[in-house]
Amino acid sequence: MQRRGLAPGAGGGQPRGVPSPELQMIADLLRTTAPARAGTAVEEQRVQFESVGAVSPVPEDVTCSPVVAGGVPCEWVHAPAAEESGRVLLYLHGGGYVIGSIATHRLLAARLSAAAGARVLVAGYRLAPEHPFPAAVDDAVAAYRWLLARGVAGRSIGLAGDSAGAGLALAATVRARDEGESLPGALACFSPWVDLALRGGTMVTRAEGEAVVPPALLSGWAAAYLSGADATAPLASPLYADLRALPPMLVLVGTEEVLYDDAARLVERAVAAGVEVTMEVFDDCFHLWTVLAPTAPEASRAIDLAGAFLRSHLEA
Repeated sequence: MQRRGLAPGAGGGQPRGVPSPELQMIADLLRTTAPARAGTAVEEQRVQFESVGAVSPVPEDVTCSPVVAGGVPCEWVHAPAAEESGRVLLYLHGGGYVIGSIATHRLLAARLSAAAGARVLVAGYRLAPEHPFPAAVDDAVAAYRWLLARGVAGRSIGLAGDSAGAGLALAATVRARDEGESLPGALACFSPWVDLALRGGTMVTRAEGEAVVPPALLSGWAAAYLSGADATAPLASPLYADLRALPPMLVLVGTEEVLYDDAARLVERAVAAGVEVTMEVFDDCFHLWTVLAPTAPEASRAIDLAGAFLRSHLEA
């Protein structure tokens, strides 16, 4: 396993342990105006999150095309650098399985497309509480099978996601393996939420400083998604899944996240199962800092790392 701790400004001039002014400003803002709060109605949470995506348009040279993939509404997002590449990234957005959409993650997909030289298929999978577990897993697997059916080789496909989307990417890969499908060539997990039982120690030790997803919010999302199912069911919480034979995995996490222990325990279990894992830890970064590219240099660095990882593991 490769495991490195990165100063947030690595490659951008900031000394270790000192967040960039941009990151610090956004962290301070989020602690008072986060787009989702525990106790807020789901519809209001969704509207607030969508409003964040609305102010983040993609670059003009990025192509976005809607498509239905295996019955799942999706969108192709690709930067010019990806036009001649055979690499494909199936991206599963975060939002606790309750909020989030193609629109909220379109800009992140565009940045990843440029960095990885890959066409990105962003999946608009069904959300809870209207569609509880395992609806999201069903949709993710359906979109992946659609890619395989269109002739894209598994070794050319990466599965990626942030937060719940990272957990979903893992769950979909585990299910594809168990059902005999060709496996993707790589997994990229940003701030992964892989334990809906919320047993990680940093759920307590880092709760006070969490700027984006306080434990009470995660608890509500987990209850909505599980709808009575076991929180440790392997496809709901892939931390508890058999991880053997999974493809090379990249895990990015910030030191300030309540989900830090989700990432650390996932890496530990994956390495024990024989999976090739690269873990990158970003000092002073909060949950989903990766969506802040190009505003915050920490986010741009994370996207560059993910792009390099995917280029090195996916066949073009």
